[in-house]
Amino acid sequence: MSDFDEDFDFVIAGSGAGSMAAGLYLRSVGKRVLILEKTELVGGSTARSGGVLWIPNNPFMARDGVEDSFEKAASYLDSVTGGQDDAPAATQQRRQVFLTEGPRMLAFLLEQGIELDRPGYWPDYYDEAPGGSAPGRTVVARLFNVNELGAWKDKLRPSFIKLPGDLPGSIEEMRQLPHMKRSWKFKGTLVKIIFRGMVARLTGKRYVGGGAALQGRMLQAALRAGVDIRTGMPVSELIIQGGVVTGVVAEKEGRPWRIGAQLGVLVNTGGFAHNQRMRDLYQPGTSTAWSNASPGDTGEMIEEMLGRGAAPAQLEEFVGFQATIPPGQEGEDFKQGVQGMTASPHAILVDQTGVRYMNEGGSYMAYCKGMLERNKSVPAVPSWAIFDSQYMAKYMLAGTMPGSEKPSQWYDEGYLKKGDTIEELARRIEVEPGVLKATIERFNGFVANNRDEDFQRGARAYDNWLGDPLHRPSQTLGKIDKAPFYAIPVVPGDVGTFGGVLTDEYARVLREDGSVIRGLYATGVAAGSVMGRVYPGAGCSIGPAFTWGYVAAKHAVDGSEDDRSGQA
Repeated sequence: MSDFDEDFDFVIAGSGAGSMAAGLYLRSVGKRVLILEKTELVGGSTARSGGVLWIPNNPFMARDGVEDSFEKAASYLDSVTGGQDDAPAATQQRRQVFLTEGPRMLAFLLEQGIELDRPGYWPDYYDEAPGGSAPGRTVVARLFNVNELGAWKDKLRPSFIKLPGDLPGSIEEMRQLPHMKRSWKFKGTLVKIIFRGMVARLTGKRYVGGGAALQGRMLQAALRAGVDIRTGMPVSELIIQGGVVTGVVAEKEGRPWRIGAQLGVLVNTGGFAHNQRMRDLYQPGTSTAWSNASPGDTGEMIEEMLGRGAAPAQLEEFVGFQATIPPGQEGEDFKQGVQGMTASPHAILVDQTGVRYMNEGGSYMAYCKGMLERNKSVPAVPSWAIFDSQYMAKYMLAGTMPGSEKPSQWYDEGYLKKGDTIEELARRIEVEPGVLKATIERFNGFVANNRDEDFQRGARAYDNWLGDPLHRPSQTLGKIDKAPFYAIPVVPGDVGTFGGVLTDEYARVLREDGSVIRGLYATGVAAGSVMGRVYPGAGCSIGPAFTWGYVAAKHAVDGSEDDRSGQA
């Protein structure tokens, strides 16, 4: 007699990136699959995000005539992620498996009818490195009519990719709208979006973009394929029999529910972005209050795996997302990102002494790590974004449109600082006036020469992509010289943690001695990233998460017998 309440071939804990890719593969070979989601909404942090997958050498690049190859991508990853001796998940072997299996995973999803495409232009974050791609290696989902999910449409976690009035737009279109008053091309984008919205209303469609589109499409395909998906059923424990993970204990209607998994268990429950105790332990100086991760990112299953002997990998890392939190938005579900703000003309970032200390463009992970590193020697959390009236007229500020009047509460509560001179602004942010003035004069000198001699902002294609496509001669460098002058605080927020348990090239969880915990797989940020302590491009969480979910599913079917017989 079985001691399980239910039996499946494979059980997946969590519904984020990779879960439904694994489920689809297993269903394609006739296996019974169960996905258990702790919260009431499906999709995890992936659904909340831009929904971008970083997959080198993908078929859309070949279609569009963008050069790439395994060798070129391997050169890039070796150059930006190689040599990380303190990042055990970022081995060359795992990088090579990712580069091999990623395109295969993508081809499989396309065969399953998942509608994906390539944005027109989205540079790698270190495009100047050997093998880097300025056009980019990113893949996104096409807009999705969430009404196609029927009764499941209200169970899909929403994305931050939203336009005013719930107009249906992609992440590319969202980036263009702040410039619509200055460009007929971007005005045309707005007309296109409005027309699409009108047609959608007339035809009973409700389009979503970003991560909601990606996970909506994955959810639809998984349900059609017969994947059993249950919400509100958190997994609390792994069941281990004879040294093999054979199932899980979940919570069903307030009581333990034992579920068998004949081929194995995949943990894809996210990280610990909303667990302050774990953050204080592994990432001191960071805060749950700054995170844009899914509310379910509380780390219990990472701790469960560690408690069962799994080796840790890169638990100190998180995917930074520089943020600012205006008054009244402290408890908002989505924090205001400022990634493009300080990379735009007429803006810089300074520490609490008024000194500029980094390239304000580039990788958001590197940006936030730079803030925390600076804070070890000079107060820099929060830092100050400094900008002038030109910035205010042309660009968005903390979710408000260019040129719009800012809430009086922002001034009254000291969030938005204003000065008629640089010296007055310096006094308002409690910085030595001469220091801030010298910092800005030095930066303005670089702008005049169109060359940032301190931090090389604008030398990368990605820096310029973050800036203003209409500004010349530089898309990212512009003088701060038009009064009044302004400042807002910036903190090292995140979209999730980036470390977990150590896994091998098959996504199997490993012990400290390198042996395999048989029957146990992990993907997403429940596992240490193949990228180590670097973020090479947009989608370097989601792309690998999908890939390792797919790899785990294939191994569970083809290689798990060796694992269970002790031949791993």
